[in-house]
Parts: sequence; C-alpha cells; structure tokens
Amino acid sequence: MSEVKIFQIIGTYYKNHREYLFRKEVRALKEKDALEKALTQITSIGIYRRQIKIQEIKVITPEESQDHLIRELSQ
Repeated sequence: MSEVKIFQIIGTYYKNHREYLFRKEVRALKEKDALEKALTQITSIGIYRRQIKIQEIKVITPEESQDHLIRELSQ
C-alpha cells in the first residue's frame, strides 16, 4: 500500500502585471497528484493556469511543514 507524502510546491503567478510568490503544502500519493491539487487551489482565486510557473516540487517531512493542519494529519 502506498504512503501519503507531504509535497511542498513553490512557484510564481502573475496578476495585474505583478509577480507573486506562493508556497503550498499538500498531502498526496504522487507528485502529479500534489501538483494538480495545488493548481486547483490557486486557480480558485481567479488565476489561469497559464499565469502560473512552478519552480520546485519537493517531498518534506511533517516537522518541516509550516501548515499546522497538515502536520497534525501526518502524525
């Protein structure tokens, strides 16, 4: 059986001619699923996928997570 991992996705998006940095932490089985979940969260605020540039996707430990809910769910 697969283990649920915590992925940290770092990237930028453009809105109103400005560049914004984002950092999302999501729980998923695969990197592809984590990316899809993060993109869904970002596009829910009115950003198009073509405005988003992903810089890094990495697996982190629960101790490295800054999101308290994800940290509690992983224990």
